[in-house]
Amino acid sequence: MKQEVRTRTRPVARNRSEPRAIPLHAKTEEGVLEDEDRGTSLDGEPHVTAANGELIEPGRALALTDFTPPEIGTGERLIRLAYRIGVPGSMLVSPMGKKAKLRLLATVTSPLPGNRVSGTALRAGHFLIHGAKTPIAQVDYAGASRFTPPLERVVHGFSWLADLEASAPRAQVTPIAERILNTWLNANPKPPARPGKGPAWTVGNTGMRLLAWLVHAPLILSGDKALRSRALRAMNETARWLDRNVGHAEDGLAELGGWAAIVAAGLLLPDGKPRRLYGEAGLIKALGELVGEDGGVLSRSPIAQMDAIALLVRLRACYRATRREPPKAVETMIGLLVPPLLALVHSDSALGNWQGGWAIEEDEVVTLIEASGVRTRPLRDVRQWGYQRVLAARTVLQFDAAPPPMPRHARFGCASTLAFEMSHAGQRLIVNCGGAAAAGGLVPVRLEQGLRATAAHSTLTLDDANSTAILINGAIGVGVSEVDIERRTIDAGGSSATRLEASHNGYAGRYGLTHRRILILRDDGTELRGEDLLLPSTRKAKRGKVGFAIRFHLGPDVEVGLSENGQGAGLALPDGSYWQFIASGCEIALEDSLWVDGQGRPVATQQLVLQGLVSRGGGNFGWLLKKMG
Repeated sequence: MKQEVRTRTRPVARNRSEPRAIPLHAKTEEGVLEDEDRGTSLDGEPHVTAANGELIEPGRALALTDFTPPEIGTGERLIRLAYRIGVPGSMLVSPMGKKAKLRLLATVTSPLPGNRVSGTALRAGHFLIHGAKTPIAQVDYAGASRFTPPLERVVHGFSWLADLEASAPRAQVTPIAERILNTWLNANPKPPARPGKGPAWTVGNTGMRLLAWLVHAPLILSGDKALRSRALRAMNETARWLDRNVGHAEDGLAELGGWAAIVAAGLLLPDGKPRRLYGEAGLIKALGELVGEDGGVLSRSPIAQMDAIALLVRLRACYRATRREPPKAVETMIGLLVPPLLALVHSDSALGNWQGGWAIEEDEVVTLIEASGVRTRPLRDVRQWGYQRVLAARTVLQFDAAPPPMPRHARFGCASTLAFEMSHAGQRLIVNCGGAAAAGGLVPVRLEQGLRATAAHSTLTLDDANSTAILINGAIGVGVSEVDIERRTIDAGGSSATRLEASHNGYAGRYGLTHRRILILRDDGTELRGEDLLLPSTRKAKRGKVGFAIRFHLGPDVEVGLSENGQGAGLALPDGSYWQFIASGCEIALEDSLWVDGQGRPVATQQLVLQGLVSRGGGNFGWLLKKMG
């Protein structure tokens, strides 16, 4: 039986003022974190179980009503409108009554534990971020002296509160939390008029900070009475600042964080009903604009995907603390975000290195999925998010078959089109370098742009040029705008195999060539056949030749040796298995590379490189990766 699906993927301009219908893809496959208790529909397709226990029918297209504010009465609608135009919440809740005392209305049970190692480092006197230590006393909390982006996000987003809470009993860590908070408040006595006045007052960091304060309030409100009053005032002022400035967020994920914090403040601070109604409308609109049709965030980053899930899980905990049900769209979106994330889980249960991300380890992924409450399996064919997943016995293949993200969505956009990663039996064979978002820890900041380049991925480059231009500050320039992708099941010598064929136009304008890649993975997972083709993009091919390189970055534990004729290589894995790599038409070179591990730290590795000159009239290069014995 043969199945064939063919589609063309291209970036789509989004209208930020209009919510979108988002269809839920139900095609799934066996994989890591599988759910044996999962139900099936009448047509035999598996269900996805949402966080609220509701079964989402496979193939159902989410209606626009799933991403509109909850049903409210006329009075509440007027309250929301009045709050949006600036009428204080206290006046709307009790116009003739006494102003409510500033306090926290409920204690939130944190759904996501922090990193115990990082928390222990804080107790020892320093921030530990991606392996790099920074003494607490040397941090400029006012932000006048800029630090690396990872450090700024942790310090000003107060995500370290979760780490500290995970490291020891609350009584032991509360003094440390209060000391850092007091120092931060001294350096930031009042919010600026608008965002951009240093890293402390971006919408993303401010939203993360307020949500962390509210979720981990016992760490900062259970000690000194004066500091408790000061912290509560800071929460209230920060919420009011977000009310006015959330629309000026730096990107969609930052805006989602801002709205989530506004809603949480509306739930947990007095006279919060108007703010909650206002925040829920903005939150649901932001969700509709952040996520694509198959549940992947438009930045195409697994790190951003995890951040979006974590934000919604923490916000849901705030609803539960106040004994309220979150809007239906929040539960629906959590259920929609999880399956695409699992598509990028390898056979070692850690994530692939895509769009600035690194190989986040199994424990962190499992903890997040368990906190989401969603029981599902990975999507194999994530069309708009752009990642194809093939599971063949104990082998997992991941393939980037879409253009890079649009500049307005990308924080660490990478020129990775037609790159792939492959793992077998919990061991990584072919990888991408990854880790651009971790630059500033042990990964030097100067490597950030290089880690986003085409050469940092297991794919083909022409003339040492990126298939899509890499710009500063995470932005993406001109390059790949169109990708054709075809996926089907074929017969392969008496057994079946999955055939992926994709092409992109990133080099068409400069070199008049289209890159097409064919990958064929046998269903027993022991053989991957590949072919890279360069085809003239116009009827009349250009003259001359251009240099090419096809890179295969190897996993960190792979031992490699080249054959005497230069046409092959042997790959030995720690479990004793042996793989053979064979190329046709050009010699194989062995070069140094690096891979960013699950803690965001660089690991020295090697790469196989097929390189030479190719005619502007085109060429093709075949290769084979096969398990021996």
